[in-house]
Amino acid sequence: MSADPPVTAAETRRRRPVIVTIAVVLVYISAFANVALGVLVLLSRYEVAEADVLRVSLLGAAIILFGLLLIGMASGLARGSRLSRLFATIYLAVLFVLSVFTIATTDGWDWGSIIDVAIEVLILIALWAPPGSRHFTRPTIDAEADAQATVD
Repeated sequence: MSADPPVTAAETRRRRPVIVTIAVVLVYISAFANVALGVLVLLSRYEVAEADVLRVSLLGAAIILFGLLLIGMASGLARGSRLSRLFATIYLAVLFVLSVFTIATTDGWDWGSIIDVAIEVLILIALWAPPGSRHFTRPTIDAEADAQATVD
């Protein structure tokens, strides 16, 4: 009798590349930073002209919303979900546009938005560069058969 339990096909999962782990950590950092930045932008509506209050309020609320949605995508990215990678890319693109809009329209939040843009670009590179991109491919039937053959 063997001391090690038999390895099932579900346990022969692919290991997550380091670049994807870094991307997931950066996604969490970016998401929480966007939520904080959105709150600060939302609170800055008290310091702008009355004509700009609605625009600044909507901008802050949008940054918060997409930051929260990005938090939800981070766990899917860690599991290798292609749908999470697609949605995270869309959310990051929207956050990129919102950050550029924040830089162009508000005076006090340039530094935070520039940092957000840099982190978002790093995340996109990590998710779509070849080492990270391979993690999100669907395994083929041959790969599963090869994994099963090594277990037997």
